[in-house]
Amino acid sequence: MKETSPSGSKSQRYSGAYGASVSDEELKRRVAEELALEQAKKESENQKRLKQGKELDGEMTLTNEQLTRAILRERISNEEERAKAKHLAKQLEEKDRVIKKQDAFYKEQLARLEERSSEFYKVTTEQYQKAAEEVEAKFKRYECHPVCADLQAQILQCYRQNTQQTLSCSALASQYMRCVNQAKQKDHLRSLT
Repeated sequence: MKETSPSGSKSQRYSGAYGASVSDEELKRRVAEELALEQAKKESENQKRLKQGKELDGEMTLTNEQLTRAILRERISNEEERAKAKHLAKQLEEKDRVIKKQDAFYKEQLARLEERSSEFYKVTTEQYQKAAEEVEAKFKRYECHPVCADLQAQILQCYRQNTQQTLSCSALASQYMRCVNQAKQKDHLRSLT
């Protein structure tokens, strides 16, 4: 049997999931509310996604900027190091050139000094030879020969053989003394003439 509701035939009552009766209009209103809530959730999620996307875009932009700056800094650093290396290489070449120039200068000076030293040695040697020849010309060369060398050798041999009896060599010693005195007299006579 049908019951009629006070709102008429359109406003039929349905029994809901919980056993409560709900009218068509209320059902439409609830569906509309749920749809609106669902739409609001979707919009909220879309806004969150958009916001996250914007944040990610911002972070990516920031990261790209930082990466670009880091690359630029690295390039600048490399360029500075290359320039510094070129500068140091030029300084090294300049120092090498200066050292070679100084080396050539010192070798030239050394050659001059050696030449002067050689000339000085030559002149000094010539002067020495000339002075030696002059001295030899002024003074007679004195030749000395051992006097009574044979008697001297005999006396030495006698003393070696007779170390405890040296008086046994006295006859040789007196002969040696006479020989020496005669040689002195001859030399004296030569110097007087």
